[in-house]
Amino acid sequence: MAEPLRIDVFTLFPGLIEGYVSESILGRAHRLGLLDVRAHDIRDQATDRHRTVDDTPFGGGAGMVMMAPPVFAAVAEVRPPRPLLLLSPGGRPFDQAMAAELAATGGFSLLCGRYEGVDQRIVDDLVDGEVSIGDYVLAGGELGALVIIEATARLRPGVLGNEESPRDESFTEGLLEYPHYTRPAEFGGRGVPGILRSGDHGRVARWRRAMALHRTIALRPDLIEARGGLDDADRALLEEFPADTES
Repeated sequence: MAEPLRIDVFTLFPGLIEGYVSESILGRAHRLGLLDVRAHDIRDQATDRHRTVDDTPFGGGAGMVMMAPPVFAAVAEVRPPRPLLLLSPGGRPFDQAMAAELAATGGFSLLCGRYEGVDQRIVDDLVDGEVSIGDYVLAGGELGALVIIEATARLRPGVLGNEESPRDESFTEGLLEYPHYTRPAEFGGRGVPGILRSGDHGRVARWRRAMALHRTIALRPDLIEARGGLDDADRALLEEFPADTES
């Protein structure tokens, strides 16, 4: 069996990380030896009885800034897998492509900021890069770290159980995923499209691709543009299966 994907997380709230990764798919991956998430409490490296890890910014201003010494010490003690990425609003936008890059590594590490930010010397001299999960502000990097952990781990072989699952998901091919249906076949006056009950697997595959295209055009046209627009095969599928195709 391949080595587990190791992800080290440096945080002021290790319990937030440990609780989430012990549940559901990630918890199963841990138990199967496919994933190894280690949360490290930066406060353990504080040198005073109050376990201080932040201070006021030089030059004045609102908020507090995470201090460099305890962060450097926490990383030095662990010697975590690289790259070490700081969760930061100015970082590289996290997407499915980046999740695939990280999943292909032997491991990586995440540093969760808090307060007003981190001492710039952490950015300049300690981390290997910065990553952002979106253009909004949170109290800290822990939620972002969990997003990255889950999106990355589920791409590793064996984590989802069904190896086909990651291939069909939204963003894997630059499209949103096609609509899904399950039992009952009739509910609320609406039925399941007949194609999905036809047993014609080739036609089902073409319908699903067409519905993914329709859905992406309607909800995320920017993704179509990023793919370079529609090609001839896409246009043929859209013509074969209009958006309201039921059979």
